[in-house]
Amino acid sequence: MTNLSDRQQINVAVPTVGRGGAGAGPPAPSAAQVVLDLSNVSIFYGSYEAVRGTTMTIGKNQITALIGPSGCGKSTVLRSLNRMNDLIPGARVAGRIAFHGTDLYASEVDPIQVRRRIGMVFQKPNPFPKSIYDNVAYGLRINNIKGNMDDMVEQALRGAALWDEVKDKLKQSGLALSGGQQQRLCIARTIAVKPEVILMDEPCSALDPIATSKIEDLMYELAFDYTIAIVTHNMQQAARVSNKTAFFTAEVDENGVRHGRLVEYDDTPRIFTNPKEKRTEDYITGRFG
Repeated sequence: MTNLSDRQQINVAVPTVGRGGAGAGPPAPSAAQVVLDLSNVSIFYGSYEAVRGTTMTIGKNQITALIGPSGCGKSTVLRSLNRMNDLIPGARVAGRIAFHGTDLYASEVDPIQVRRRIGMVFQKPNPFPKSIYDNVAYGLRINNIKGNMDDMVEQALRGAALWDEVKDKLKQSGLALSGGQQQRLCIARTIAVKPEVILMDEPCSALDPIATSKIEDLMYELAFDYTIAIVTHNMQQAARVSNKTAFFTAEVDENGVRHGRLVEYDDTPRIFTNPKEKRTEDYITGRFG
């Protein structure tokens, strides 16, 4: 297949700069421990099979991007990783999704505990109608996490790169913040309970370029402590922030019904410069989608 670097302008930039300076960063894809393992996963809403036969792994302290056209099932797959789809009547998962070897959908597994270990940041910032402080403290309180609440709130806000901007107005409403600040507040609320994995469903789609850049910079930092999976329609963003990229598309069966399908999953530079599948090449060069 023709090398795409000869004829398209997507910049590939796997994270390499972090707390340790130049050359530091999340583990290389080949070195990462598997945190989430999807084996032949299909996701149904009633009798409708929204996603078919997805097999992939997500590595520890890596950023994994899920890309593809609208309706290809990437958000459905993301939501299945912490059982958010359980909240949709008729939704069910076939196949196996394992978290450190434990089947997340086993009967003895508590979905509430799954969501504590695997947090989620949604497309639209959704702070509670509470103070900045109480937004962050909310998860700590309902999970009965012991410790100095002030210190834990500060730590979470620092982790979300928001502390310096809000430290003097913690009693103000979280709804009074800008869109980008609200999204970082939601990230602070997520990391306050110390999950291992953070799922992000198009977290920058409602933000301006400056706010988007701050969220992307934050992802680099968070990847030292967390495993991140992100759904994005922005291919440049996927190329900039992720270690690995999964390309999904929608296939139409013999009855004219669309089903999401994983086409290719590989290291991000390879996906964007020399993909194995022509459908991947066509999508990232703008021929469809």
